[in-house]
Amino acid sequence: MNELLLHLGPWFIILLALALILLPQMARILREYERGVIFRWGKLKGAKGPGLIFLIPFIDRMVKMDLRVITIDVPKQEVMTRDNVPATVDAVLYFRVVDPQAAVVKVENFLKASAMIAQTTLRSVLGQSELDELLSHRETINLKLQEIIDRQTEPWGIKVTSVEVRDVVLPDSMKRAMAKQAEAERERRAKIVNAEGEFQAAAKMVQAAAMIAEQPIALQLRFLQTMVEISSEHNTTSFIPLPSELFRPFLQKL
Repeated sequence: MNELLLHLGPWFIILLALALILLPQMARILREYERGVIFRWGKLKGAKGPGLIFLIPFIDRMVKMDLRVITIDVPKQEVMTRDNVPATVDAVLYFRVVDPQAAVVKVENFLKASAMIAQTTLRSVLGQSELDELLSHRETINLKLQEIIDRQTEPWGIKVTSVEVRDVVLPDSMKRAMAKQAEAERERRAKIVNAEGEFQAAAKMVQAAAMIAEQPIALQLRFLQTMVEISSEHNTTSFIPLPSELFRPFLQKL
């Protein structure tokens, strides 16, 4: 028995060493958000995971893919809007892999390819928009960017979840011009409001004059009301009401 163990000892050590070397290559553990794209003899066998998966050593090759949302910063791009205004714009791209096989087989580097698509699309879309749209309708532009980029990356198994234009930098001369335009717009609105107030006041005065013409006693009542208001403010003021008929002969002579 001892001789048998001595005879099998070297082989046992060799088998144990091979097991320690091959076992990590055979068994892989993938997390819930990971998938493994398997190639056997260079041919695609499919995607597996999550959990424990087994591979054939030296034959199978696995490419691990992350299915979580990935964020890419789109570098600042120099764009010229449709109304010939230069601007510097950057954005943020959010996407995730929905088809691991397509992301491995149909594109060499889906991260780089998605970033390049985002840059070119950003310049193209903003070049077709006016400056006012870029500043005040940013949500519409974000949705348009998302739709175009998602349509181009869909064959790669990429789903674009959101695109956000982060910052718009304008030249100083354009900022000063926009400030002057805003100031002129505020002055215009103030004049319009003032004119509307004058128009409404004039309309009310015409209505009051028509009412007094129909009922002359209203003028006398208004006169008495004015006397009450003045007397409440200036207690030392004296009023002597005189009828206008007393001065009519003198006015006719003049």
